[in-house]
Amino acid sequence: MEFLGFTVDVATLTSNALEIVIKVALAILIFIVGRWLAKKAVDFFGRLMARSHLDETVSGFLSRLLYGVLLVVVVLAALSKVGVQTTSVVAILGGAAVAVGLSLKDQLSNFAAGIMIVTFRPFVRGDYVQISSYTGTVTEITLVNTHLTTINNHDIIIPNSDITTSAVVNYTALPNRRVDITVGIGYDADIKTAKDLMLSLARNNPLSFTDPEPIVRVTNLGDNSVDLTLNVWTTNADWWTMQCQLLEQFKHALDDEDIEIPFPQRSVHVKGLDQMINQMGQAQKLLTTKD
Repeated sequence: MEFLGFTVDVATLTSNALEIVIKVALAILIFIVGRWLAKKAVDFFGRLMARSHLDETVSGFLSRLLYGVLLVVVVLAALSKVGVQTTSVVAILGGAAVAVGLSLKDQLSNFAAGIMIVTFRPFVRGDYVQISSYTGTVTEITLVNTHLTTINNHDIIIPNSDITTSAVVNYTALPNRRVDITVGIGYDADIKTAKDLMLSLARNNPLSFTDPEPIVRVTNLGDNSVDLTLNVWTTNADWWTMQCQLLEQFKHALDDEDIEIPFPQRSVHVKGLDQMINQMGQAQKLLTTKD
């Protein structure tokens, strides 16, 4: 068959077209079936993570990451079926991944630290923690940073990589917490009376535990005072309330017993003060005589 002066082999053209159609149809079929299998695999993986009680943030991210990887594999398989050289595509994707990794190395470090935090759980949402010099309640944990809310309602955002390299104090990890209150009394005060007052107030406080029971010890002989330290246990929720109550009660009770809570004092000696007073007195007498 001739067309515009060219000889066209209809049988070859038909055969090639049929082959192309079959390849495209198989590629589409591979993509559809592969995507369906990828979703099923992600759902199964998600159920496994849910049974292991993995954090929702991590499980959601890992599920999306797994789906993306499987979808790339499916697309490459479909392109290979229609004759596309996938080796170059894989090389381009690898190079792009390296470039992105180098440009986002700090974020990747935070991401890896976030995975460790939500996996090992040194703290969870709602915990009151101290991280480095920051103290507050954990309000949000992401894969890049962690949010703390301070008692004066400041939102502190800490990169996760800084958290994994710092000491973390979790004040609410355990249900109970000890209140430690140190009160200084004068050296001339009766130590036994002061200790009995502090113990009585601690035992009568409805928020304190009887087991272990409160105890007061002499913990320091300072320059100006004898320091008495009370140890009493309560729940985490009542820790701050009971500490404030006892501090106020101790002040009133010690005042009622005339037990002084000493504070630093300083005596100032002025050299030649007596001479100055005498001179001022003599000057005053001269003025009186003249009058």
